Amino acid sequence: MKLRTLAAVAALSVSMFAGAALADGRVAAALEAPVAAKTKIVAGGAVFVCDGAECVSAYAPSRAITAAACKALAKEVGRVSAFGGESKSLDADDLARCNASAKAG
Repeated sequence: MKLRTLAAVAALSVSMFAGAALADGRVAAALEAPVAAKTKIVAGGAVFVCDGAECVSAYAPSRAITAAACKALAKEVGRVSAFGGESKSLDADDLARCNASAKAG
């Protein structure tokens, strides 16, 4: 009986932490130039699907909305004009840092 209780508590705590890690949900990046072909890129702990002039991660951890995550994405796809989620977006200074080492288009 104690083992079942312990297993239930463990499962509940894992689900609570998983929900917190995915708290921000969708993250999107608007690109200055479209990508040549649809591609998937991992940046900031999120998987972005890039198609045309947009990259979207449907389920992203809160750490995915940072200049560092944007920079990792920009290294692969080029300059980013907007980057953010439902609760937060990067400001002009963060976007400048993001684009500092962007892939040449």
